[in-house]
Amino acid sequence: MKRPFLLASCVLLGLASSGCGSGGPAPDPGFQTEDAESVDLDNLRIRVSGQAQVLPEAARLFTALGQPVPSLGGMPILVEEPLRVAVNDVNATFGTGVLQEDGAFAVTEVPVREVHQGLAVGLGGPGFVRTVTVVYDSVFTGARPRTDVIESSAWALPESFHDALGTAMGEPLLRGHTEDRAHTLRDAGFALGRVVDENGQPRAGVRVVPDRSELTERIYYPTADLNGVNQVGTSADGLFLYVHTAGDAETFRLGVEGEEAYVARNVAVAPGWGLVLTLYPGLHPPASR
Repeated sequence: MKRPFLLASCVLLGLASSGCGSGGPAPDPGFQTEDAESVDLDNLRIRVSGQAQVLPEAARLFTALGQPVPSLGGMPILVEEPLRVAVNDVNATFGTGVLQEDGAFAVTEVPVREVHQGLAVGLGGPGFVRTVTVVYDSVFTGARPRTDVIESSAWALPESFHDALGTAMGEPLLRGHTEDRAHTLRDAGFALGRVVDENGQPRAGVRVVPDRSELTERIYYPTADLNGVNQVGTSADGLFLYVHTAGDAETFRLGVEGEEAYVARNVAVAPGWGLVLTLYPGLHPPASR
């Protein structure tokens, strides 16, 4: 995609004032920066490192079924710009790598001059649904990254857990939200997240709210046993699910109802994949996630 078209997309998607192409001197959010090296602002290339794991709720499902949790060793990863991924920008990928056996990753020389909404780690492979986990969100500072992104977490979503979420929702709901264009969450496009407290523990009984009221009806809370969904609030695992239309890319912000400590986060969704994010209080993710 040509850059002018992307900038036009930023305006159309309401990102003109939310860090779309902006740059400022503020420090990076989302992680402690004391141990991160500053970068050459004229070059703007950083290192993105952290740990990838199977989504904890999915891992528990495998354990409950007496099955081993799938290994992520050797899975390819992408360092991507979520908005660019959503609008099918051919330049959405800023770097690539491979997960180590323990899920650790480090991608160097990531150019961030063209970051608009944030940075994410893309995962996918046999047996897994394509996911994009947000590791840097420009909503905190309105700026692109200025230091390395370190100690980040990325979540892999097994197809079996994706299917269990779809079953919990039920195909009629999925078809209704997509005007019969999709009958799976992947086909529709979705955002899957969890709300945690300052210690990284899931929060039950909270609601997440978009900054566009017409999107509220698309937010669901899976029950802890995945026997269904509701629109009342999170269960003990803190999970929430946003169902896209299976149509054009969409972006909005998502916060926690009635709790100002939780900064509203950028969300970008489009058919074929899922955005994964964690909502936590303050500017830095808790040590336990």
